[in-house]
Amino acid sequence: MKFSDMLRQAQQAHDSMLCVGLDPEPSKFPTAWRGDAARTFEFCAAIVDATKDLVCAFKPQIAYFAAQRAEDALERLVERIHRVAPGVPVILDAKRGDIGATAEQYAREAFERYRADALTLSPFMGFDSIEPYLRWQDKGLILLCRTSNPGGSDLQSQRLAGGEMLYEHVARLAAGPWNAGGQIGLVVGATFPGEIARVRELAPTLPLLIPGIGAQGGDADATVRAGWRKGGPIIVSSSRAILYASAEADFAEAARRVAQATRQQLNAARGVN
Repeated sequence: MKFSDMLRQAQQAHDSMLCVGLDPEPSKFPTAWRGDAARTFEFCAAIVDATKDLVCAFKPQIAYFAAQRAEDALERLVERIHRVAPGVPVILDAKRGDIGATAEQYAREAFERYRADALTLSPFMGFDSIEPYLRWQDKGLILLCRTSNPGGSDLQSQRLAGGEMLYEHVARLAAGPWNAGGQIGLVVGATFPGEIARVRELAPTLPLLIPGIGAQGGDADATVRAGWRKGGPIIVSSSRAILYASAEADFAEAARRVAQATRQQLNAARGVN
């Protein structure tokens, strides 16, 4: 099944725009497991089991696993998500950006080794850095466009010779000539709702992956009003606020409560659009 179809069905089945980011930090694990990287799979699996009926996607960030030499835990985790939440897509957050044979290897890593349904990519080396991934025709490719960090303005908000900003140009390419197979989405940060609205204007039907609510301070209501449209899905990602809702043995139950509240808030905001 194509990523776009999986996403649509998961959003409908779970009435959800929420994506849970899986960024395991052993130093923040529950007290009994604090600092124990060997618990990475167990921790993430508990979060998945507690929230699998509340989300439209899961988004493991590869660096949090690789830094702990826990790539095997990531493989097991993706397999578990596919098994216990078979309709929920997995977005591997890796932000790869290279060309040619190297890009082909990154694609094999994401789609064959980890069996992800979508991958985040940096488009700033041009179409050459996107094309190798398009060969996996059922997979989603989510391009950095207007990111949530303040420093993103250093490049993404620079005006090009034609007058538009760089992030606008990326959105136009992603919605147009780069997207012949309908595989592309865009990353836009919740900390910039005005830019979310502009990207949605330029790319009315593309999935938008929106990080930055919760710990980064993005406003959930403004995010939904700016980005959600019928036929234009948004994937609103929250990581730390859900993962570390409790430092005690009830961490999974606490994560579920926060996920439920976040999903409800996002859905309420959708009602005014």
